[in-house]
Amino acid sequence: MSKQILMPQYGLTMEEGAVEKWLVKEGDVIKEGDVIAEIVTDKLTNDLVSEVSGTVLKLVAAEGEDILVKGVLAIVGEPGEAIDDAPVPQAEAAPAVPAPAAAPVSQAAPAPVMAPGGRVKISPFARKVAEKNNLDYSALTGTGPSGRIVVKDVEQALASGGVAAAPVAIPAGAAGVAVAGDEVVKMSKMRKIVAERMSASAREIPAVTQDIKVDVTKLMTLRAQINEGREVRISVNDFVLKAVAKAIRQHMDVNVSMDASGASIIRHQHINIGMAVSVPGGLMVPVIRDADKKSLETLAHEAKDLAVRARDSKLDPAELQGSTFSVSNLGMYGITSFTPIINQPNAAILGVCTAEDVVALDKEGKLYNKKVMTLSLTFDHRLLDGAEAADFEKTLKTLLEEPLQVIL
Repeated sequence: MSKQILMPQYGLTMEEGAVEKWLVKEGDVIKEGDVIAEIVTDKLTNDLVSEVSGTVLKLVAAEGEDILVKGVLAIVGEPGEAIDDAPVPQAEAAPAVPAPAAAPVSQAAPAPVMAPGGRVKISPFARKVAEKNNLDYSALTGTGPSGRIVVKDVEQALASGGVAAAPVAIPAGAAGVAVAGDEVVKMSKMRKIVAERMSASAREIPAVTQDIKVDVTKLMTLRAQINEGREVRISVNDFVLKAVAKAIRQHMDVNVSMDASGASIIRHQHINIGMAVSVPGGLMVPVIRDADKKSLETLAHEAKDLAVRARDSKLDPAELQGSTFSVSNLGMYGITSFTPIINQPNAAILGVCTAEDVVALDKEGKLYNKKVMTLSLTFDHRLLDGAEAADFEKTLKTLLEEPLQVIL
């Protein structure tokens, strides 16, 4: 009897994934424990290990196709076995646009359930179906958990001639419209996740960014002394991560997040720092847990290990979850100032810029050179006020300007 290989759930928050690459083809014989595909989800590439043995009768999921958790990926059985009648509970399929129906009688619809930040509560797949069919879902009433709009609500709205979003006339050659000679490339799974999360953060959070300049001349000198003769070097970013952890311990009001209801603030006791890492096709934020309890050397080793494994898509899903504060460093690219976007549900993210040579006057009026770095703190103004954020930045500045305090 044929058996189904289903989309596994690699993390608690995973809803869907995609087959990035099949490593087998129909007709191949596989054994339990064989790696048969690469699955992309939540910015990770995971090996799909078969839990059954037999002949691959059908590859149900196409490469690049989004499949819900527990959706069927492939069917395995005996050679020549008929599978036409085999049950194949697939992921929700996007319904076709129905023929226009007579306009329904206007009725006052219940207000849609809103998520914290004023966002309509709708499942990612339901939103995808609604947008594909040009349906305005903002006024729908959800029947899912806690009033969430699910795909069946969208299907019912489409079947009853739901209100379509007004089409926008776009002139040929306008921005966002491909013309002859342009290349159109489908968004990767990772790029779509990054886009969705960045858009949600910018849309839902009243964010404020405050810059502060830090004299890192002593830090650069101390770093050079520490790295002399070392095979594994300590980076400026390692100093910043450690200083951030120590500053947070003195200002725990930045180590918070808003709970799911939007009515309470969670004050985290562990200091888990998310470290933004640029990877091919996107961005990952692996987490250094209890960063304040680790020595500079231990933290530096862990940061390098996480960055390497992030670029190789070898992180576990748990290593991308649980951050309470994030750091994004663009200093190595020569960036002098930027506005980082908050990594939800964190209350703040620190942007680290390049160290610049600056000419200054000493107390005797003589010119001298110093290294100055700009730090850009973006924070959620619902959870933090400007003065609280400034106090944290002031402490961070003090630590980095007297770097022995960072390592003691």
